[in-house]
Amino acid sequence: MKKFSIFRLLIVVAGLAGAFATPASAVVEININKGNVEPLPIAITDFLSANGIGAQISAVVEADLKRSGLFGPIARNAFIEKITNPDAAPRFEDWKVINAQALVTGRVTREGDGRLRAEFRLWDTFSGQQMTGQQFFTQPENWRRVAHIIADAIYERVTGEKGYFDTRIVFVSESGTKLDRKRQLAIMDQDGENVRMLTGTKDLVLTPRFSPSRQEVTYMSFEGNQPRVYLLQLETGQREVVGNFPGMTFSPRFSPDGQRVIMSLQQDGNANIYTMDLRSRTTTRLTNTAAIDTSPSYAPEGGRIVFESDRGGRQQLYVMNADGSGQNRVSFGEGSYSTPVWSPRGDLIAFTKQSGGKFSIGVMKPDGSGERILTTGFHNEGPTWAPNGRVLMFFRQNAGSGGPQLYSIDLTGYNEQQIKTPSFGSDPAWSPLME
Repeated sequence: MKKFSIFRLLIVVAGLAGAFATPASAVVEININKGNVEPLPIAITDFLSANGIGAQISAVVEADLKRSGLFGPIARNAFIEKITNPDAAPRFEDWKVINAQALVTGRVTREGDGRLRAEFRLWDTFSGQQMTGQQFFTQPENWRRVAHIIADAIYERVTGEKGYFDTRIVFVSESGTKLDRKRQLAIMDQDGENVRMLTGTKDLVLTPRFSPSRQEVTYMSFEGNQPRVYLLQLETGQREVVGNFPGMTFSPRFSPDGQRVIMSLQQDGNANIYTMDLRSRTTTRLTNTAAIDTSPSYAPEGGRIVFESDRGGRQQLYVMNADGSGQNRVSFGEGSYSTPVWSPRGDLIAFTKQSGGKFSIGVMKPDGSGERILTTGFHNEGPTWAPNGRVLMFFRQNAGSGGPQLYSIDLTGYNEQQIKTPSFGSDPAWSPLME
């Protein structure tokens, strides 16, 4: 059996407070209704190291922060001061001259037992104070995770929001021709690096979803031409069948506590929503209509569920209580709505909207108010939330492109970027922050 290690990492030894620390307030405030936030000018120096790995780590930190759209890294050829001692206070005037409002310095050394020790400091150049500093120990092969964790620490200290860089994406990797398309379950870091296949090419896989509480994935597979829902433990590679159900099974997704799976089961021409307790394997039916009810997603508090249904003639979004009571329609715009997913913050529901021959990714409040379209294209579908509820990933197929690609966009709708994968990619699902 293959094993897929999640690289258990890192001991955070201590904050690097030093004599320069101060409880400075956040430099940037995120306002999702403001529109395009002006990026914060930040200087990220090459971390000192003997073998170049420090520069690699700082490059990943820079790429993470730049991709968020909230930080504008300053080109290194503009730097005046050359950092030679990360423990000493920088010459702040040299950094203010190039308009660096924040400065990151660091160092990477190798311990006697072979581990890496990575440390960084974040400075407020205008107050001349250290905002935060931390150090980590880890095995050398985990250097990219160290970089993502440092980027998360900087993001949180500057914005006041949790970061999302130390996360992974599970998705469907698509290869081959349009008439002979192979679909494998794959996983990668949130920046598109470290792509690994989790299943082979023989069996069709669909709708992978991360557990919100563990490094565990549920997905659909047509292994042996039999549609089944599977659970895959990423740390051990152990896989098990959730259950064998008559008819088709669609859109499995975890409950917030990871103890249940909610899904749509098709029987006698219609589809209804069921939950299964993963301990007892008992199922409970939540909807009972002659329509197609599918794509259920729990609110983060676990008390409500959003789903799509064509009971009104076309696909719309509905919200119900976790026991199936109180089913109410919440989408009322032109077109049809599908693939709803509740934000980890609980404040918004993301969805796919089809109208006027195009597909859009949008968000609305749980009562259906405040609908906003973030991006529109030939075929956009399948939004998934970053664990901080500030960024979405989805897949898009452009006309004549041959296959779907993964994209991310923040809640302003301005910072859209392609996440490149070795082959076509669809059905992304964002992991919680790794531990």
